[in-house]
Amino acid sequence: MRLALLSLVMLPLLVACSSDRTVINTSQSLVMESGVLSAGITTDQPAISENNGQQQASATLYNEQEHPVRVNYRFYWYDDKGLQILPFEKPRQITVPAHGKVDISSLTGNLTASKVRLYLYL
Repeated sequence: MRLALLSLVMLPLLVACSSDRTVINTSQSLVMESGVLSAGITTDQPAISENNGQQQASATLYNEQEHPVRVNYRFYWYDDKGLQILPFEKPRQITVPAHGKVDISSLTGNLTASKVRLYLYL
């Protein structure tokens, strides 16, 4: 009886320990906090291109409001295996003018970079 009870307690722990929780879903290339949408900021998925031998990610932020909005953003670069590429890029801030747009971008010299995620927050 004790063995059966111990098995029932240990089984969930073993399952939890065996799952790989470090996997990142790199197919999600745009993450926006709800406050960004509430502030009237919209954008498309970031696009990746090559610029002088470096990978460049770019996106355009649009402001639908009557007033400028300050937005924080950060690009995260990943390789084909979904591993984040070093060095990590620092968060940046930009003000999108009222009824205007701004272009943001990121460059990485790491040639293994194949995916990018843009994270927007206020």
